[in-house]
Amino acid sequence: MAGTFLLGETKVRPGAYFNIQKKGENAAAGVMNGVTAVIFQSDYGPLNTAVELSADDGYEQIFGTGLTTDAMGEAIAGGAKTIIACRVGNGGTNATISLKDTGEEEVLLVTSRYPGDRDFAVTVRGKLSDSASKECVIYAGTKEFECVSFEAGGNEAKSLADALSVSQKFKAELKSDKENVSLADVSQAVFTKGENPQVTAGDYSDAFLQIEPYKFNTICLDTEDTAVHLLLQSFLNRIFHAGSLAQAVVAEKHTVDLRTRMEHAAAFNDEKMNYVLNAFVNEQGTEIDGYQTAARIAGMIGAVSSKTSLTHTVINGFSELLEKLSNSDVIAAEKKGCIVLTYNEAKQVWIDNAINTLITPADNQDDGWKKIRRVKTRFELIRRVNAVTDDLIGKVDNDTNGRATVISQIQGICDSMVEEGKLTACDVSESSAYKADGDSAWFEINVTDKDSVEHIYLTFLFRFGTSEEEDKS
Repeated sequence: MAGTFLLGETKVRPGAYFNIQKKGENAAAGVMNGVTAVIFQSDYGPLNTAVELSADDGYEQIFGTGLTTDAMGEAIAGGAKTIIACRVGNGGTNATISLKDTGEEEVLLVTSRYPGDRDFAVTVRGKLSDSASKECVIYAGTKEFECVSFEAGGNEAKSLADALSVSQKFKAELKSDKENVSLADVSQAVFTKGENPQVTAGDYSDAFLQIEPYKFNTICLDTEDTAVHLLLQSFLNRIFHAGSLAQAVVAEKHTVDLRTRMEHAAAFNDEKMNYVLNAFVNEQGTEIDGYQTAARIAGMIGAVSSKTSLTHTVINGFSELLEKLSNSDVIAAEKKGCIVLTYNEAKQVWIDNAINTLITPADNQDDGWKKIRRVKTRFELIRRVNAVTDDLIGKVDNDTNGRATVISQIQGICDSMVEEGKLTACDVSESSAYKADGDSAWFEINVTDKDSVEHIYLTFLFRFGTSEEEDKS
């Protein structure tokens, strides 16, 4: 396992542990990108269970498009390739319908496997292509959602119950002594609608526990509740010390006072927390705000290469800022650690400055931790080094040769990241402060990471004279 350690500390559990320090003063394993965890509400789907989804496969078949499932859509639009999806909430009821036999008696109770008020309807009919079979088609709205075939004849109720027993979406319960009956055909019979779960702040904490075992770059929520945002920050700090490296993106509605939003951002003072200040935008004709814009930025941060800055990156699909800020407001907000959206010269919406909410670095941090690009680079390096060293635990001796093997493996990661254009230099050595002893060994990884040119200062020298010859003299 991996995790953090304090200088001079020895751990009980075997594993590779990391510590972060800074070198000098502040100046003026594979790569895991594109994985975003999203916590949301919906009218159907697994509740309080993390589900790993491919962006190509979509989320609609499992969770639908109701309530705040659009947070997943925004993250995918931002570039997320994988979604760690967790539907949040507690309670709720399931949709049901009773199917009848040909004598108009209720014989089979069909129930959705998950609570929620999604609209369902069912059709039971003979199959045109096979007279010995019938089919049960369940619709969500106007779209086919589930379809199972079962044997026609005198035991249709039991056959359908057996067919639905392997369904991931519905289940069926036979009425007593009704196994050997034929089902009456129905067309678009409507289910009794269920109820959506309730959602409290504590439910988000439960959802955090569900996604914790997964690896992800970024995380976003479907809420602008600042109390839940603080729970999220606490969660990220806790899993960071257990070796899980992720960043969060949050936002509030534009109806919250601008200065209040700035103060909320500054209060995080955390390289793992990103705050979108002016999240009220027009996205291809639809107004979005708060959590929706935060989810888009979370997808972008999660997907971008660690050798690329998001500063002055145009956000595809965002056509208009519905909360435009003055230059002085932009400057004030960025001093508070806010991500501010502005226009470029072509009036495209872009990220003005790709920074996080870290304003005052801790004693072991330099100013590089304030920038999204450099946090991504450093987190990637730590992940890759953790992975390669964890594989060596218990496999090499704690002697000169064994420690040389550890150094060689780490140096290989460093050299790769230099070649990939993510680091300028990186050197590994045994610790000069702590001597290897027993089953413990300490190493120092001396890193110089890269930054982007984000401030260009141009000096124009003009002269009154208009003759080029005069200038040469």
